[in-house]
Amino acid sequence: MKKILLTLVAITTMSAIFAQVDSSITNNSDTIKVGNYVIVKKSNSQVSDTSKTKRSVSISVGTDDLLDIKINNGNSSKKKNPNVSTNWWIFDLGFANFRDQTNYATAQAGSYFATTNRGQVNQNGMNLINGKSSNVNIWFFMQKMNVIKHKINLKYGLGLEMYNYRFERSTSFRKDPINYIFNDSVSFSKNKLYAGYITVPFMVSFTPMPENKKSLSISAGISAGYLISSRNKQISAERGKQKINGNFDLQPFRLAIVGELGLGQVKLYGSYSLNSLYKESTGLQQYPYTLGIRFSN
Repeated sequence: MKKILLTLVAITTMSAIFAQVDSSITNNSDTIKVGNYVIVKKSNSQVSDTSKTKRSVSISVGTDDLLDIKINNGNSSKKKNPNVSTNWWIFDLGFANFRDQTNYATAQAGSYFATTNRGQVNQNGMNLINGKSSNVNIWFFMQKMNVIKHKINLKYGLGLEMYNYRFERSTSFRKDPINYIFNDSVSFSKNKLYAGYITVPFMVSFTPMPENKKSLSISAGISAGYLISSRNKQISAERGKQKINGNFDLQPFRLAIVGELGLGQVKLYGSYSLNSLYKESTGLQQYPYTLGIRFSN
């Protein structure tokens, strides 16, 4: 009787133990999962761990009695950089100015400089207010194409470049019937020349660590622009607000060297025009340049 009781106690204890283990056994008889631990008995073919836990440890016992221990943190696959990526609606804000290489003695002999009772326009009349001469660009899109391991890329896009040249003095632009500039008799509280271009940039970009979103990036290339709008906007007490539209013999095409320096999401941009702002017939040789901040994703 005593032996029978001991036997029943042993059977009951083992049943309880196996009942606890059974809740951790998967449908595959060669796989046992206990908590975050998965024990796999390998066959001769390749065995894959199908555990869906965020963090798990797999212990695989091969037919050659070797242990293969793997730790899965739930990040088994990395997101690859796309070969072509597009960035929409990029905004630039910067300063604008120009390098003036004009020979004013020669230019004043031409018809572009009209003579008034205040004399002809000279170099001082073309001086800009540096802090108020601005460049604003809106890029409809910028696209980047992988060339070499995402470290060397081509960048290109399409956008609108807008330049506001704010003059210190009362230099005015007119078309009556030909284009000319002159020293006005009115004192302006605001006197600026606006020029807008539809522009296509093309750059080569270098990113040494493309997997790091905060990596340094350098881009350089050229841009080609076409003049679509220009005007002389003036505000004075005598005349109020005026907008005089016209091309004022500005160059219809603009070719420039462009560059971009980025560190993560912070980007600086710059450009330097390879051709003069005005047509050769005006005698003016002014080469615009810009420097500013680029706001993009």
